[in-house]
Amino acid sequence: MTQYLTQYLTQYLTRICTMRLILLSFGLLALAACDPVPISPERAADICEAQARAAQGPTGRVSIGTNSNSGPFTSAEIGISGDYLAGRDPVEVYTQCVIARTGAGPIRPPRLR
Repeated sequence: MTQYLTQYLTQYLTRICTMRLILLSFGLLALAACDPVPISPERAADICEAQARAAQGPTGRVSIGTNSNSGPFTSAEIGISGDYLAGRDPVEVYTQCVIARTGAGPIRPPRLR
């Protein structure tokens, strides 16, 4: 009886371990597929320059106009970045952003306003 029970438990545990190993393999494969696509250093510089410009101060936009369908219109937009609120240096924001996106240092200094 104990031999039968031992054999049954061994087979049961082997199946559980095999299923867990298969699930873990699929999970790791799925994570590997989620790797971010590397971007070019030029594209990273453009994206990070916009982020660094936002760290320089509040940004905004005002639109006033008219059209033949609805007549006059207005809109306003104000943006404040977390980097600006934290008082971070825009050049440092640019450098860290480029490194995070490409894994290498910037290819050019940031073009800020």
